[in-house]
Amino acid sequence: MTDRIKVLIVDDIPETRDHLSKLLGFESDVEVVGAAGGGAEALEMASKVRPDVVLMDINMPGMDGITATEKLAADVPTAAVIMMSVQGEADYLRRSMLAGAREFLVKPFSSDELTASIRQVWSREKEKQTRYAPVITSQEISNGSGEPASVVAVFSPKGGVGRTTVAVNLAVAAAQTSKRVALVDASFQFGDVGVLLNLNPKNKSIADLAGELQTGEAESLDTFMITHSSGVKVLLAPPSPEQAELIGPSAVKKVLQGLRGSFDLVVVDCPSTFNEATLAVLDEADLILTLLTLEITSVKNMRLFLEVCEQLGYGPEKIRLVLNRADSTLGIRVADVEHSIGRKVDHTIVSDGRSVVYALNRGVPFFLSNREAQVSQDIQRLAAAVTGPAPTAAIAKPGDKAAKGAAKNKSLFAWR
Repeated sequence: MTDRIKVLIVDDIPETRDHLSKLLGFESDVEVVGAAGGGAEALEMASKVRPDVVLMDINMPGMDGITATEKLAADVPTAAVIMMSVQGEADYLRRSMLAGAREFLVKPFSSDELTASIRQVWSREKEKQTRYAPVITSQEISNGSGEPASVVAVFSPKGGVGRTTVAVNLAVAAAQTSKRVALVDASFQFGDVGVLLNLNPKNKSIADLAGELQTGEAESLDTFMITHSSGVKVLLAPPSPEQAELIGPSAVKKVLQGLRGSFDLVVVDCPSTFNEATLAVLDEADLILTLLTLEITSVKNMRLFLEVCEQLGYGPEKIRLVLNRADSTLGIRVADVEHSIGRKVDHTIVSDGRSVVYALNRGVPFFLSNREAQVSQDIQRLAAAVTGPAPTAAIAKPGDKAAKGAAKNKSLFAWR
C-alpha cells in the first residue's frame, strides 16, 4: 500500500473543519491527522503530527494564515501549505506565495479540486525532497583573500528591461579588474546567459551540479562551470525547462554559499518572477541591483517590489535601483520616477540599442566589443560601485516634498 498523505486542517470555523474532515475521510490515500482552530494551535500541532500537507485558512483571528505559514516554513519545512480564502485577489495570492504556500484555493471549492490540489502538492514536494542537493560543505577552495565573496543579485520585477544583458556585462567588467568573478544564471527555465556569451553547455549546468551533489560525488563547483574568454566562470541554467524542477531553494542557497569561498564576486541573473528559488537568491544576496526603465508599468512594479522587500525584512542598504535606458525620451523623467517610488535612483545606464543588440546577436558582451561606448562606461562605473564599499541608500526622507506627495496621492504619478 502506498503512503497516505497526512493532512492538517487549520480553520477558525468548526463547521468548516468538520466538513473538510468528512470530505477527506472518503479518500483512501489521505489521512486527516489533526484540525486546528488558529495559527498558534496549528504550529503546536504540526510540530507533533508532522503533516505532509496543511490546509490553511488565510483569515483567522489572532495569528492569521500568512503569519502561520511563515512560521511553519521555519518550524516544519517538510509541510506544504495549501492556502484557502474566500478572497481571490492577486494581493492575497502574492502574499501567500511569499509566505511559502504551495497552492491557493478560493472558497467555495469542490471536493475534486481539493483532493487534486492535495495530491499534486504532495507529489511535487515528495519528488523535490528526493532530488534536492543535500549539502555543499566547506571543502570548496578559498578565493585567496580569506574573505567570502559578495553575492550580487540582478533582479527586476518586470521583464524586458535588460536584466540579463546588464548582469552579463557587469560580470565581464568586474573580471577586467583582476577579480575572480562567477556568473550564475538563476533563470532556471529559460536562462539566456549562455546565449549572450555564446556558450554551449554539455552536462555543465546547475542541474547537473544538483544531481552530482545528490549522490555525494561532486568534488568541486568549478567542475560544473564554464570559463568564458573574459575570465568569468559561468554556472549555466539547465538546457531544458523541465530540469528546473531539480533545483530547489535549499540547493540554490548552498551553491551560492559554496561559490562565496571560491570567488571575489558572484553575480546572479534572476528571473523577473517571484518563486521559492528566486527568493532564496535574494535572501542570500548581499546586494540586490533592481532594474527599471522609464515605463509606467516598470515603475509600478518597482514600487510594489520595494513594498515586498520591506515585508521580507530587506534593509534599504541591500537594494540599489538601476535605471536602464535612462536617456530614453518616453514622457517620464527620472525625477518623476523618484517622486513616485519615494527613493532616489542609485545608478543610470544609457540606451544604446545598436551596440547592445549587435553584441547580443554575435554572442559577445558589448563591454568587450565596444569598450568606448557610453553604455560600456556606465557598466564600468556600476561595476566599480559594486566591487567597492556599498554607499548608504538614498531614501526620500519623510519631510521631503516628493515623499509627502507620494504618501498623499495613491496614483502612480502625483503631478498629473
